[in-house]
Parts: sequence; C-alpha cells; structure tokens
Amino acid sequence: MNKHRYILEPYKGMNTRYHCPACKRRKFSRYIDTMTGEYIAPTVGRCNRENKCGYHYTPKQYFQDNNISFDTPRAKPYTSNNVTKVLLPQQKQKPVSFIPVEVFKASLTRSSLTTNHFIKFLVNQFGVRVAGEQISRYFIGTSTYWSGATVFWQIDIAGRIRTGKIMLYNPDTGKRVKEPFNHINWIHKVLKMPEFELKQCLFGEHLLQHETKPVSLVESEKTAVIASVYFPQFIWLAVGSLNNLNAEKCKVLAGRTVILFPDLNGFEKWSRKAKELSHLASFTVSDLLERKATEAERKQGLDLADYLLRFDYREFALPEPAKQPPVVHPLVEVKKFEDIEPVNGFRKAEKPRPESWAYDISDLEHFFNTVPLPASPLKLNPVETITDIPKFIDSHLAIVKANNGKWIYLPYLNRLQELQQYIKNNLN
Repeated sequence: MNKHRYILEPYKGMNTRYHCPACKRRKFSRYIDTMTGEYIAPTVGRCNRENKCGYHYTPKQYFQDNNISFDTPRAKPYTSNNVTKVLLPQQKQKPVSFIPVEVFKASLTRSSLTTNHFIKFLVNQFGVRVAGEQISRYFIGTSTYWSGATVFWQIDIAGRIRTGKIMLYNPDTGKRVKEPFNHINWIHKVLKMPEFELKQCLFGEHLLQHETKPVSLVESEKTAVIASVYFPQFIWLAVGSLNNLNAEKCKVLAGRTVILFPDLNGFEKWSRKAKELSHLASFTVSDLLERKATEAERKQGLDLADYLLRFDYREFALPEPAKQPPVVHPLVEVKKFEDIEPVNGFRKAEKPRPESWAYDISDLEHFFNTVPLPASPLKLNPVETITDIPKFIDSHLAIVKANNGKWIYLPYLNRLQELQQYIKNNLN
C-alpha cells in the first residue's frame, strides 16, 4: 500500500510523460494526489533528465508558493485509471497583516552607533557617510529585544510593512551571533500578534518602486546591504535564506533582469530554481563563489559579502557618467566584477568629505526660500507622507542645524534633499 499522499505518475507509456517546463523535452513526470487521482499542476513534477536539466518542483513547494494547505482532506482513492487533469482548488486566503508604522518608526529613532552592533560594523567598514546612506536606503532599524540587535524590515513594493527580522551581530566581525543560540526572531512574534497573517516579501523590495536597474538577489539581508555599497548600479535584494527563493516572492520581479548570487554550496539549488522561475523574469545564476572558493571557504559556507569585504569599496567606484561606455545589455556589467578584482574602468573614489553639512544646509535653505512649494500632503517615499510641507522643512532644518555632522541625524538631511530633488523634478 502506498504510504505517500503525492507520488510521481507511474510510467504507462509516452502518454504519461510531458514536456518539461524548463528544457521543453518530453521527459517530464507529474505529481499525482493519491487521494483524488488528480494532477497537482502542469509545472509540478520532475524532469527525468536529471544531469542535463534537473528540474524538480515538488507539491510542497507548489503549495507554499500558492498558499494552499498541504494536507486538505480528500476521499477519492487513486487508481491508474482515474487520473484527471484538474488543479487543486485554491483555499480562501486570509487578509495579509502588516506591522504598525509607529513600531517601524520607533526602530529607526533608536538606531545609533552605540546601540546597534550591525550599524557599528557598517561605520567601521565604510565610514559614517556611506553607512548612513545604507541605513536610510534599507530603513535599517534597532530592536531592544537583544542589546545591540538589528531589525531588517520587509517593506513591499507598495510601501506596506510585512514584518521585520530581528538579528544580532558581532560589532567587530559583522558575523551573526549563533551562541549559545541562533539570535533570530520576528517583530510580529515579539509583539505577540496571534492573529497575524504573515506573507513575506523580498528584503529591499520597496526599492523596486522607483528604480529600473537590474536586480541582484542574494540570500541574506546583510549581504544585500554590503553589496549595494560596492555595486550601486544594481538593486540588491535578499530572500532571507537558501530555501526562501520561490515564485511567490519573485512575482514582483516580473519582466526584470535578475542575477542570483547564492552562498557557497547553494549554486546547484538556485540553478534549478532559476529554471523553475524562468517564466517570471530573466534569471542568471553567478558561479563566482563556486569558482573562487577554497575547500576551507566552502566548508564555512561563505557568501558574497565575505569576499567583497576583503577589498576597499572605493576601488570599485564607477567612472563619471560622461566617461562610461554605452551599456548594450544590463548583464554586461556583471563581467566587471566576475573576479572581484579592480579592473580597467574602475577608479578610486574621492575621499569622503569632512562631516560638515554647512554647505548642504545653506543650499537647502536657499532652495526652499526661492521655489514654490507643492501642495500638502505629499508622498515622499513608499513609507513617508508629508502632511505639512512648510512645517516639515522648518523642523528638519532645525534638527540638522542643531546636530550638524552627527551621523545619526543624517536621515533628516537625506529627507530634505529627497524633497528638494522631488521639487526639482516637478518644476515646470
């Protein structure tokens, strides 16, 4: 008696083999629900060309990607004669829950060099200015759940806060704290929201709203933040772990050019996933780490950030726009960092300017005093709406003047400059 609920359809001739979604060869076996005799879906199955294709989309993965219960009760037993090509009915979904904006904002006001270990690591690696830019770009927050803990917020393309991952890092090495236990938790769990309906999105997904650059996808949030410093010509996003790359999260990437950078030992799995997701976007998998890794590094499971941090990010600065050759295709840029070595076309960046905002403040004051201000309210970015523009400008200018050069107040200067750029873009 068969013990498994879902099995690959037994071979009964070529009429039980189908065209593979990846390689298009008629070598594809579909999964069957033994309780109903139904196929799961046309893409759920395994290609028999394991070495040359390797496509394998399991029922469990399909149900997770489509929010379907894995063990819906059935009554009809399976026989080889009652197989029908009917999809499983999709269960009614509960409304997705979101984190209150007040909780999100509170985590940002707590962020500082002395209280957030990951931010301290970023400052030590890149300096205050660059670290501040990354904090603002990815909305890196601070949690009091553990002393020095970081919050990586998952903000979707519509600006809604799905959840936040709480993690603890060593401020000197930048490595996650895993002893005496793995320090990972979730905001919705810490807030004890039992009815919370979680539906995760990509970390950094909010960046897709206004940017059309090619996307680079990595496993960890930390790697996305660090790689973005070295290669800002890409939108760096993270899925959270090796097993979190799925169709549900990647729907938002439809039509884009996407480069996958799996951690060491994840190349084969993500190569198979790239084939499964090829109907959504143009996926390419980088084998950079696989080619460069030593046996010791492979055992450690190093990721792209571990390699990039061996180099000064200023060595990777791109030439001035006027000097750049025309880009024929977005993937051409990948060749510039295939070996993570400074190559022709890169130059050393200028040293960071002294931490004084006097010139910026003067420029902003002159600008806001000489241009007509748009009507309130104004949506500044996916998670911030200005309800009173004059009050917003006055309060932010007062803060940056009183704290000139103090990096923790850099987001206030950044928001003023963001408003300035918005007005410039919309001047008649």
